[in-house]
Amino acid sequence: MTLFKQIYSLLFGLFVLVMSSLVYFQFTETRDFMAHQMESELNNTTTSLSLMLKPHLQTGDIAAVETLVNVIFEGGFYRKVNLTWLADQKQQSWENPIVVEGVPQWFIDLGLFEVKTKESLIQSGWLQLAKLKIEAHPGLGYRELWRVMNDTLLIISFLFLLSIFVLHFHLKHLLKPLHDIASHASNISQRVFNPDMDLPATAELRVVVKAINSMSGQLKQVFQTLDDEVDSLKHDNLVDRVSNLPNRQYLTGQVTSWLTDPGYGGLLLAKLDWLNEVHSKYGYQVRDESIRVLAFRMTEQLPDVAECVIARISNTEFAFLITKGDHQKMASYLQALIRLINQEMFKAGCMPNSDFAIGITERNDEMTPSELLAQADNALQQALIDNKTSSWFNSHCQHEFNREEWRKRLLTAINHNQFVFQWQPILQMDSGEVLQRELYCRLNIDGQQVKAGQFMPYVELLSLGSQLDRCLLESLISQNILDLNKEPVAVNLTQDSLLDPTFHSWLAHFLQNTISAEQIYIEITESSASNNPHESSQLASIVRRYGAHFGIDHCGRQMGSLSYLQQLKPDYVKLDQSLSVYSNNQQNNELCRALINIGKGLSIDVIITAIENQQQLDRIKPLRAQGYQGYISSPEDVINNSGDHLS
Repeated sequence: MTLFKQIYSLLFGLFVLVMSSLVYFQFTETRDFMAHQMESELNNTTTSLSLMLKPHLQTGDIAAVETLVNVIFEGGFYRKVNLTWLADQKQQSWENPIVVEGVPQWFIDLGLFEVKTKESLIQSGWLQLAKLKIEAHPGLGYRELWRVMNDTLLIISFLFLLSIFVLHFHLKHLLKPLHDIASHASNISQRVFNPDMDLPATAELRVVVKAINSMSGQLKQVFQTLDDEVDSLKHDNLVDRVSNLPNRQYLTGQVTSWLTDPGYGGLLLAKLDWLNEVHSKYGYQVRDESIRVLAFRMTEQLPDVAECVIARISNTEFAFLITKGDHQKMASYLQALIRLINQEMFKAGCMPNSDFAIGITERNDEMTPSELLAQADNALQQALIDNKTSSWFNSHCQHEFNREEWRKRLLTAINHNQFVFQWQPILQMDSGEVLQRELYCRLNIDGQQVKAGQFMPYVELLSLGSQLDRCLLESLISQNILDLNKEPVAVNLTQDSLLDPTFHSWLAHFLQNTISAEQIYIEITESSASNNPHESSQLASIVRRYGAHFGIDHCGRQMGSLSYLQQLKPDYVKLDQSLSVYSNNQQNNELCRALINIGKGLSIDVIITAIENQQQLDRIKPLRAQGYQGYISSPEDVINNSGDHLS
């Protein structure tokens, strides 16, 4: 029972007790008063009647006696009059049938009043004339008692209803701070820190509100400190101090992580020897300022051309990892970069289109990080040898299909559910039990199995992501994949699905009509979550509303704040694979530890990815994450109960 109801019930009980006491007191007082009043009137009537009968008794006028008795009956509540003539012992008796109007019979039958009688001896001097006996009727008492109690109950009922009404709203007003405290405390438990509550007028509640505000501020400061700690660790270990761009270590981790997932794009390496000329002419301070201005211009303009990571990897070398871009977009990016460099060279007093070179390579299937970096470096060296501003690495590989051919084949494979499924277990850190399984798929295209790394770039280029995700989720049910194991199954959605309102509606309907929705884990990437907070929040709300679970993949890949975690509150996050690359020294271990602490503070499970061997697992166990994933437990084919591969 709520505090409001408890106080309400207590006051209600006390009020009923007080009102009942008042009613009882009024009832007994009125009854006693009326009994005394009727007795007094009986005495007066007996005395008066005796005096009036005396002369008529002396003369023996019986008619006059009867007239006087009838007058008594008409003037009051008297039931019976007995008159005994003492001269001859003759008795006369008169009875009066009385009906008490306006009083229910059950009330009269309660017998609240005793029947009163009064005897009187009528004398004339020493001569005794007659004996008079009058029996009163309690009707007057019942009538007055009924009227008084009716009026009393009516007034008390009105006061009762008025008091309940006033009490209800007054209690609500008094206890509103408690409701606000409960709501504020509930939000704190959900790691939502609202502005401090206003102090109430009640002294006791002011103390509680002050304590809640203080606790909220301290917890908010703790989480802010953890977030700042992550930013600080990233800045100290992964950021170049001069340009404030990511450094070589960060670039290496990003390349490694990017190449492990399906994608398309490429790498540009730029060597800007004109910065050495600025150094020799004006000193290192002017050179460093030129680098800072150049870096600022790069981060301001180039991401608008293509999604990219910009890093300074040595004194005069910069790297540009284009994470989403076909050949045409990369060419546009190259032209924008050359134009920007020439503008800064002109400002620095250097000759444009000289003293710099750029090498470009595109990502190919099954490419390793070292191969990508080597190809970009080869292209850069070729540009320097040829004295050109740029050079493309010639991989001598031609795409099997053009864009429209890919569209046709992908639509055929997706619409006909030509999937071949694999899944990889995510294991509990301490026990090694399976927490969930992440679902992967290949497509049967022209009779061959095509890996996600080959077709996913074209799925993104052709905006087929939401269509692919729908078919994948429908296959979970149609092929009974959820029934093959007791563990939940995780599906990583594309950005197309996140940004597609019709997919949100479809997903809500799908989950609502899925019996085992709690076994479905929906994931999106960190970049999608941080760049599209509104859509991510809507998707997370839909997923939770129908019993499924929500997760964030590639957590920690971005250089920005992790405040999106507090807004989305995912059930779990998977740390980016680049963090496993960073975890070779104590400082980088602290970065992972800080990310895990943020997860624990927000009640979010943390899963470390890219664990490839037992030695690496032993190294990350002290970080006390909830789970781990990687080729230490490699993906397996999804096989049904008949032993067939699901496709």
